[in-house]
Amino acid sequence: MDGPSRGLGRKLGLFLAAPGCLWAAAGTNWDAYLGDSASSQHSTLSQIDRENVHRLEIAWTYRSGDARDGGRSQVQCNPLVIDGVLYGSSAGLKLFALDARNGKELWRFDPFDGKEPVGVNRGVAFWGEGEESRILFTAGAGLYAVDAGSGRLLEDFGEGGRVDLREGLGRPAQDLYVLANTPGVLFGDLLILGTRVGEGPGPAAPGHVRAYDVRSGEIRWAFRTIPEPGDFGYRTWPPEAWKTVGGCNTWSGMSVDHERGLVFVPTGSAAFDFWGGDRHGANLFANCVIALRADSGELVWHYQVVHHDLWDRDLPAPPNLVRVVHDGVEIDAVAQVTKSGHVFVLDRDLGRPLFPVVERPVPTSDLAGEQAWPTQPLPLLPPPFARQIFDEDTATDLTPASREAVLAKLREVRTGRQFIPPSTVGTVIFPGFDGGAEWGGAAFDPGSGRLIINSNEMPWILTMVETGSATGGAVTGESVYRLYCTACHGLDRKGDPSRTIPPVDAIAQKLNREQASELLEMGRGVMPSFGFLSQKEKELLLDALMAGSPVETEAGLEGSRGLDEATPGAGTTPYTHTGYNRFFDPEGYPAVKPPWGTLNAVNLNTGEIDWTVPLGEFEELTRRGVPQTGTENYGGPVVTEGGLIFIGASQDAKFRAFDRDNGKVLWETQLPAGGYATPATYAVDGVQYVVIAAGGGKMGTPSGDAYVAFRLPLVEVGGSGDVR
Repeated sequence: MDGPSRGLGRKLGLFLAAPGCLWAAAGTNWDAYLGDSASSQHSTLSQIDRENVHRLEIAWTYRSGDARDGGRSQVQCNPLVIDGVLYGSSAGLKLFALDARNGKELWRFDPFDGKEPVGVNRGVAFWGEGEESRILFTAGAGLYAVDAGSGRLLEDFGEGGRVDLREGLGRPAQDLYVLANTPGVLFGDLLILGTRVGEGPGPAAPGHVRAYDVRSGEIRWAFRTIPEPGDFGYRTWPPEAWKTVGGCNTWSGMSVDHERGLVFVPTGSAAFDFWGGDRHGANLFANCVIALRADSGELVWHYQVVHHDLWDRDLPAPPNLVRVVHDGVEIDAVAQVTKSGHVFVLDRDLGRPLFPVVERPVPTSDLAGEQAWPTQPLPLLPPPFARQIFDEDTATDLTPASREAVLAKLREVRTGRQFIPPSTVGTVIFPGFDGGAEWGGAAFDPGSGRLIINSNEMPWILTMVETGSATGGAVTGESVYRLYCTACHGLDRKGDPSRTIPPVDAIAQKLNREQASELLEMGRGVMPSFGFLSQKEKELLLDALMAGSPVETEAGLEGSRGLDEATPGAGTTPYTHTGYNRFFDPEGYPAVKPPWGTLNAVNLNTGEIDWTVPLGEFEELTRRGVPQTGTENYGGPVVTEGGLIFIGASQDAKFRAFDRDNGKVLWETQLPAGGYATPATYAVDGVQYVVIAAGGGKMGTPSGDAYVAFRLPLVEVGGSGDVR
């Protein structure tokens, strides 16, 4: 292919490479993940508007043909569209290019060479200069450079076109879980990239933010989110924590202010997510918005939104770079949405909140060795866009039987306020582990100053269990399972269909021992590798799994003896948990009163919520006379100058257009699978399109492999004309 992407390389090369440029909102092209370097999820296109959106029709559908049954695959990609070429990733994590006019495949690249992939992919990055243009793409533990015109792997990048993300972390990580689900951001000839790392009680890699040379793949700078001796923030940890604690990673993406030369980095919690007895302190730079010099990685400012996180309150999406008006003065700001349902609005130069934030006292922990931080920051404005308390007043009343069952369970666990520490009794997390806000991001409408946010209101229950590891007890196959596998597959080994996690209680009927061993070693899909386990631990775990029921063997290891030296701390965590358990009523609906999913317009000028509407529908409940409840939702919105908000995300697999001024639904259509991705909008030959990946696979819904593009009837828009 010699046309569209090559042309863009010539036209935009200097533009992309110039640190002084401020990348504007998306227009004809959708140049970057979430639309632009400011993560605005906003487009200036207006051909599709309030008056004609109801006439949208399918322009084309592309099917990659590599979906995996049983919800084992998803497509979460927000594709790029550049000069008539769409770049995206498939259900099988293959990179492809399509003609954006008709969905015809131009080329395809398979980083796994036919093997089952590991992880998910939410987008790619495009870099061009002169005649050269390349796609920078992450899959599994690899960062790849692919020629944008041909799909050919560029072997001058890294080792034969690939960089191993497990290298350059300052400690052995080859056997640890290190991926990048979300694309990096570009600044000149740098790709600045975060990672997804382990979050459980086992060893986890540190979450360094690294800048790679886009031509060579060499690391040009790295910012340590877990400070080492001499680094700012080191004293917020125990003295030796930097050697063993992992996490504090940036998995949700970043934003860049090219004018200021700053990259804004949201971070997640330190590992282990739910017990921090080995990391006493506030734990900088976990759960922070960080401003770094984009050319050097130098720290400019930071703001921590959760101290010593015990609730997996990762910052779930890139911060939006916005301009707001306060007291008649325009201010460049950073707006960060959170899983807890808050928006922190910070001055872009100083990192100071523009609205009041208070430090509220929170409960202490009764887990052995834990020291919960005594206060947590809560914004007074804007108000939360998700409810904060789950108690008897907010328990479901869908039916008397449902309410009675939920109340009985509710009285067994701890609930009623935010930041109740994890416990062996059980603690309600509300909003749940996936938010509140989630990785789909928020859209900013510059004309009104509104931040458009989709939100979940699903309660989850976190229950901690003792592992016995810290008391010197024998390590057995069952104790290894409990420590490393229970969080996903459950104590009963039944898995979690709502998270597409399969049961392992009868794994011997599906896999032989060699196959199960390979699965442990390599990982598959969303399952990480457990290569860090010692050979003895692997054998004990396989004994337990292949037997099909809890097994205690006499070949146990005493205490932590026999663990690999490369994984200090493995096997010594005194707690694990019973998994990520949604709190449902007996009918399978959320245990809280509706709404269960919402779309919200938060006014960043006034600090008020201008409107909130349900997002998603259970049609069987509507037929029963229940007002629209909303559903859980994954994937974000896009706002356009046509006065519209486009979003899929909902569990009912519909794609909708809302009026951006009042939240009224103006159009909806059924997708072939759940649209759990953020859409993109672009124009080619004078015609505006809106495209969304429909990959399903979440919340127990079927997997799909489609990208579906919509446009107005060509008789209305003509083509080869102006499009705004």
